[in-house]
Amino acid sequence: QVHLVESGGGLVQPGGSLRLSCATSGIIFSLYSMKWYRQAPGKERELVAAITRAGDSTNYADSVKGRFTISRDNAKSTVYLQMNSLKADDTAVYSCNAVRPYPPLNYWGQGTQVTVSS
Repeated sequence: QVHLVESGGGLVQPGGSLRLSCATSGIIFSLYSMKWYRQAPGKERELVAAITRAGDSTNYADSVKGRFTISRDNAKSTVYLQMNSLKADDTAVYSCNAVRPYPPLNYWGQGTQVTVSS
């Protein structure tokens, strides 16, 4: 059975930092590209960051470039999202996503709430 479990969310003041983790089980982690998405109330889900299977390439939404860093540890089957200089607009539920194109497989975590407020 596949599990993706996010952790590390919470309440943080503007300008602060959080590190999200997504621990996976039930998949061969190194075969999956990993992504972080977020969804704020009343807004569409947004792709925040993505990392390739080997971790040698990353992509970010323009809104988080220079502030967020995605990384992965294939030995621990875990992907991370380091979030610095947080803003109120970063408030959302953050979810991790594991994607394998062949065969097409796609798994989601349950999400973790990040709230940026003073």
